[in-house]
Amino acid sequence: MLISMTGFGKATLELENKKVSIEIKSLNSKQLDINTRMPNLYKEKDLVLRNEIKNKLERGKVELSVFIESVGTDKETKINKPIVEGYYKQLSELSTELGIPMEKEPILQTIVKLPDALKTEHQELDEEEWNKIFAGFKAAVKDLTSFRNQEGKALQEDIFARITNIEKFLEEVPQYESDRIETVKTRINDNLNDFVEKQNVDKNRFEQEIIYYLEKLDITEEKVRLANHCKYFIETAGNGTSIGKKLGFIAQEIGREINTLGSKANDSNIQKIVIQMKDELEKIKEQLLNVL
Repeated sequence: MLISMTGFGKATLELENKKVSIEIKSLNSKQLDINTRMPNLYKEKDLVLRNEIKNKLERGKVELSVFIESVGTDKETKINKPIVEGYYKQLSELSTELGIPMEKEPILQTIVKLPDALKTEHQELDEEEWNKIFAGFKAAVKDLTSFRNQEGKALQEDIFARITNIEKFLEEVPQYESDRIETVKTRINDNLNDFVEKQNVDKNRFEQEIIYYLEKLDITEEKVRLANHCKYFIETAGNGTSIGKKLGFIAQEIGREINTLGSKANDSNIQKIVIQMKDELEKIKEQLLNVL
């Protein structure tokens, strides 16, 4: 079954002192392109998450976001006492030398704004907490995968319907082929009569030239190959996963046969059919861009 590269998954965790929301979404892309956004506390696990995404999602433009709502924070700010004491001592000495009185409360407010007066201590990542978050991440990926499968099913139904349309259009071609051959013969005869005297025409040679010309315009091989490509497309799509690129190659071959059919048709009715085929194929190609 076909799988879409478009999807969205989400998981929410209630931990001891925080609420963690994990969101992951994906769009179509030729390769795997991963972008992660998370608090600094979990940055060391970035590679672990990327490897899991690579194994589970394979291809697409993937964006992972981890949001935290907590009563605290992943870092704690403390006063750097030795630095503050040093600032205060120097300012006291300067106050005495200059004879400028120093009020304790305002000066402390000033000191804590000076460089290095405050120090930030980052919390260490708790492994038990991380295991819970990683399990939530896996649940979000599973949710996204389910979304992709549903989207893939809809894509497959649409693409298969369009392949069927191409096959039906192909079935309409033979009804115009006999008239097409007669039209070509008549045109050649008319042109010959306009430019060459009948008594100067070698009838046997003329018949050979007509046969040669009609063989060049024969579209039997193109019809057979086009029918086979459509059949192979359906078989491939129904018997595998992660086959978007392969289906794209088959679609190119289908397009090549349709184009050749159109260039050799030499008939307005067949040309109209070819245009309808091309329209269906273009829509198929657009859909395939989103197939994993």
